[in-house]
Amino acid sequence: MSRDIPDLALVVAGDSGRTTTLRSGDRRFALLWQSLAPTEPRTERVPEAWQRGRYPRARATVMWALTGIGGWPYTRRAPGGDVAIERQDQVFLAADGTPWVRSDPAPDVADDDIRWRRVPKDVFERLERDGLFGPAPAAPGGGLPDDLRWAAVGLGAGLALGVGGTLAVRRRAAAQRVAEPRQELIDLGELG
Repeated sequence: MSRDIPDLALVVAGDSGRTTTLRSGDRRFALLWQSLAPTEPRTERVPEAWQRGRYPRARATVMWALTGIGGWPYTRRAPGGDVAIERQDQVFLAADGTPWVRSDPAPDVADDDIRWRRVPKDVFERLERDGLFGPAPAAPGGGLPDDLRWAAVGLGAGLALGVGGTLAVRRRAAAQRVAEPRQELIDLGELG
């Protein structure tokens, strides 16, 4: 490979945080390269909501890197031991199942050069079947999102424990009042 083309891909699968490192020559690296085309400069129009940042959850984030660079005089290390991050791609699935890539061709620069494009569905599906992007998300309408589901479970458990605890304390207090003889305070000043 040419020295100015990424030869390393760091893939972070969806929300899992699971990371996979792929190097050029690896079969999955070639599939990822074919699907995401990290040297592709074109961009396509996306829905207005996506432009404002309201796009689906990322199925994967891919950091494309170039290895074997650097060294003196730029760093204190021997030449060839550094890695440069060349590009960041995020993979999304539209509601209709079309895979899209959101690319930042220079992630180290704070700019608004973001590019969107559709990618071949067949290659994306091969990568997904291979497990590179983590488990497939639940079908839309298939129930509550995980965060909401756990919040509901926590709320239900908290209510059950709170009500149950209150009832248990009241029962114990009532049982103690019945078991103990009643006592009355007498003002000794009135006796004398």
